[in-house]
Amino acid sequence: MKYILSLFVLITVWSCDKSVLESVIEPYAPAKVDETAGNWKTFILTSPTEVAVPALNSDAAYKKEVDSVKALEITADQKAAVQYWGAGAVLRWNEIARELAARYNIPPAANAAGIYPVPDPANPLADPKFPFANPPYTARALAYLSVAQYDALVSAWKYKYQYNRQAPYVLDSTIKPLLPISTMPSYPSEDAVVAQASYVILLAMFPGEGPFLAAKLAEAKNAPLWAKVNVTSDVVAGANLGAAVAAKVMARAKTDGMSAANNQAIVPDLIANAKKVGITTLWASQELPARPPMLPNYGAVKTWNFDRATLESIRPAIPYLPCSTEFNTDLAELQRINESQTREQAAIANYWADGPGSYTPPGHWHRYACQAGVDAKYSEVRMARLLAYVGTALMDAGIACWETKYFYYSPRPQQFGLKTSVGLPNFPSYTSGHSTFSYAAATVLAAFFPDRSNTFLANAQQASDSRVYGLIHFRVDCTMGGKHGKAIGTYAVQKANADGAQ
Repeated sequence: MKYILSLFVLITVWSCDKSVLESVIEPYAPAKVDETAGNWKTFILTSPTEVAVPALNSDAAYKKEVDSVKALEITADQKAAVQYWGAGAVLRWNEIARELAARYNIPPAANAAGIYPVPDPANPLADPKFPFANPPYTARALAYLSVAQYDALVSAWKYKYQYNRQAPYVLDSTIKPLLPISTMPSYPSEDAVVAQASYVILLAMFPGEGPFLAAKLAEAKNAPLWAKVNVTSDVVAGANLGAAVAAKVMARAKTDGMSAANNQAIVPDLIANAKKVGITTLWASQELPARPPMLPNYGAVKTWNFDRATLESIRPAIPYLPCSTEFNTDLAELQRINESQTREQAAIANYWADGPGSYTPPGHWHRYACQAGVDAKYSEVRMARLLAYVGTALMDAGIACWETKYFYYSPRPQQFGLKTSVGLPNFPSYTSGHSTFSYAAATVLAAFFPDRSNTFLANAQQASDSRVYGLIHFRVDCTMGGKHGKAIGTYAVQKANADGAQ
């Protein structure tokens, strides 16, 4: 049960605010049901059957469940819920994730003592709320969400075609489902698989949202019953499978190094290293009071699609140094824009700002990926696969970019007298996060949708240019960030090409 895009409303991005309007969608049948998806290679699971799903109950018991679904009388609110979740469980849970990312993308303010408190995961509703969903955090949350959805659905597909239970409306033709019919077996429920896996991941990433997420979970698991496309045992088996797979995914998250990503104790060593490699002017916070650098150790977080040695080998070369001919050329470009910024440049800078209150550049590109999957009429498992590769590429891009930023600790244009209207990031300039994120995601999307590759890459270039137009990055930050992102995205594509999906 999927939905095709009928109306796309562009998001509006302002320097300090972002309103997110999601797409209006209509039902469609997937272009392919992907019967062999149970054989695709997973990210975390060693095998699609690593988590057991119980054998089917008796035919008589199933017939009783079918009769129970048949007898359901659905309210108007329940019909609305069916239509909402019928757009696709993967699609909807990723919308929810982006909503939460935007809600929590608020930098902590300084207290009366001029100190910036750090959000506390053990007390998420205290001030400042946990998490601060900055770009690296959002990229990580979306990556783990999509990997959990993908691995759980590959496993679900394996069991679907192993047990081959007919959907209620196939067993009893008098049952009229509220969503488009499918030829797929119904056990376990893919909607319940995605719902439970998503709930586990998002609760871990946004622990203060327990009641909100629990309400979404309950509705998502009831929706296929109200739609009369699943019975209770389908939903129970799916939920149990999703929870078990998500637990395995979260085991990785707990040991990936994120807990030490904001370790401020390493900053003196980072500065010393930057001087050692030749940086003559260091980045410094331009806020008053000075804000500690954001996530200085995020570059040490575990990557998905390449190892540590590769991360270091693809690190961009040293940036242009102040007073060099190349640096002066880049600075002169920014000064010209500062003096005579065009309306188009301002519009592009604002559109791609993705600042506080937004779901950040990773969310921006994750949404593009969702839209592309809907346009292609992807099945649930194929949509999850797409988002898993885009999501892991985005997280890898954040890790590699942050490692580069703090390796060189290079200054921002604001340290040379330039002002910006698109926010003031609290971390070094080189390389541009927007450029790295955008080209990593665009490279993956171009490989998945070669007929649209020019569009995705043009969008990535526009996102990269936006940081120059916004006077927040030097041109070299963006050029080298784009090249870095392409290399990062290529590793995700190579992995996708070897996972067995056609």
